Amino acid sequence: MATLLAAVALMFGHGTATIATPHGRVAVRVEIAANSRAWERGLMFRRRLAAGSGMIFVFPDEIQGAFWMKNTLIPLSVAFYDSKGRIRRIIDMSPCRQDPCPSYDPGVAFHGALEVNRGAFRRWGVRAGDTIRLRRAT
Repeated sequence: MATLLAAVALMFGHGTATIATPHGRVAVRVEIAANSRAWERGLMFRRRLAAGSGMIFVFPDEIQGAFWMKNTLIPLSVAFYDSKGRIRRIIDMSPCRQDPCPSYDPGVAFHGALEVNRGAFRRWGVRAGDTIRLRRAT
């Protein structure tokens, strides 16, 4: 089990996603999924996500497509953002343990997606139009 956890930890980078809203800034500690292996794994099989933390998916170009929650045990809110960091859409997603799992398509092109505990964006006052900036840990 320890070997599996270590392998998963190496799959993701770390950093801080700062969200600028009209009322201030929100800093979120993030794991960074920046390759196909990390994109596929995401938050699967995790039982909790610490408050003020999340996972950010970064793609090399803007894409269109859907996310799904197969084997994701945590209810999430996901902010899809464009190449300038502007949040285009926020969607709440429910855990799914058995097929078929629903797909969640934001209906917009996006460069990345920030996943946090469901309802966190609402509590923080984050909305579509706000911006996300990612700073990778060194």
